[in-house]
Amino acid sequence: MKRQRNRGRPVAAVLAAMCAAAALPGQAHAAGPGVYAFDPDAKNVQGAATNVEASTLDEGVPYRSTIKPGEKLYYRVTLDDASAAYVSAVAVPGDSGAVAYGDGINVSLRETDDTRCGSEQANFGSGEYARPIAAYVSRTVKEGSSTCQESGQYDVLVERESKDASNSDAWGLELRFLQEPRLKSGAAMPTDGPESWPSASAQPLTGKQRKRSGGSGYSEATSLENGRWRDTVAPGQTRFYRVPVDWGQQIHATAGLSNSTSAETDFVGNALTLSLDNPAQGHVSDATLSYSGGPASASLKPLPPVAYRNRFDTSTQVSTMRFAGWYYLSVSLSPKLKDSYGAEPIPFELAVQVKNKAETSPYEGDAGVFGVTDQDREVARKGKNAREAAQSGPMTVVAAAGIGTGSVLVLGLGVWTLLARRRAAGAPAAGSPADGGHRPPPGR
Repeated sequence: MKRQRNRGRPVAAVLAAMCAAAALPGQAHAAGPGVYAFDPDAKNVQGAATNVEASTLDEGVPYRSTIKPGEKLYYRVTLDDASAAYVSAVAVPGDSGAVAYGDGINVSLRETDDTRCGSEQANFGSGEYARPIAAYVSRTVKEGSSTCQESGQYDVLVERESKDASNSDAWGLELRFLQEPRLKSGAAMPTDGPESWPSASAQPLTGKQRKRSGGSGYSEATSLENGRWRDTVAPGQTRFYRVPVDWGQQIHATAGLSNSTSAETDFVGNALTLSLDNPAQGHVSDATLSYSGGPASASLKPLPPVAYRNRFDTSTQVSTMRFAGWYYLSVSLSPKLKDSYGAEPIPFELAVQVKNKAETSPYEGDAGVFGVTDQDREVARKGKNAREAAQSGPMTVVAAAGIGTGSVLVLGLGVWTLLARRRAAGAPAAGSPADGGHRPPPGR
């Protein structure tokens, strides 16, 4: 029996997160450029050099780990025989050390006898500057296939490739394991990719520009709806956003970097990178622009509308547009701009268009992260980030359960006090995962 997926978190867990946020105001945004905000709910996990010693990743739980140059680390997941499964890894380099074109990670899913189910690479490309990069590996259940279709334990292997010997720092890893919900009973689903889809570029938006500040990681990505959004990004910094894209809908995005106020005109190649990742943090597409002190823009290539059949296409840009949910946009600015244009943030515009009317979900019941609800659209309209949206949800649950306001306050204060005592009893040392550093979890 497939277990139910709940879009929200337990009330006590959310209250704890709310109290922790209140006790540490501004912590999420206090870090400087280049510092990634790991999911505050992430559990520390140690990768193993041998597969038989691998730690198990639970479905839907974020994890935090580290990986050194040349390291090959095993983790383990348990799959059923009916669900498509995804394991993602976000590699987070420190802000020191150079990176080369081929530097990055490779993520693969394997049966315990080392039969490979699939793999994906992510690297820094021609920009050659450190920033968070994401890759995921998937297991698709397909009739007639004999590889990686059975239920049981599977190995996840994360490998780091480093061409530059000077980059000896350990990278942070953020890991997630997800499984798709059950399809509707009796539904006839396609088994091949799309024959064609609308591939025309979107017309430029002309509406009023509005301001929204991006987050520093996937867990605090700022929600956006259609429109022109203004923000700033500093050299070496990455801004994160998320957009709800439903079944049958097509997303277009353009990033336009402002002119510099200095008199410099030095050329910087691949100065800005605009990236799109899907709801399971699988990389979909990216675009780059070069900079010489004047306005410049880059647009994602046209992508197909979200459809179940996209998963069977041989093109990665098509196959990753396989389910609905929150799609993540990130804007990264090369630290090389600092030498010519200074360290101050540069204004930019992010234009987002989601076209077409939403179609019916193919899943049975709650789609979890693989769906879009009216509440999601409201969150996007208000511009809440992922954490704010999660924290605002429990009040409805509490009210429906008949708990009075006084009880909620008492419970919240009790959790707050407990968290404060735990911090006092065992505050982490500087540089530990809890304070945003990149040291390995305990035991490494």
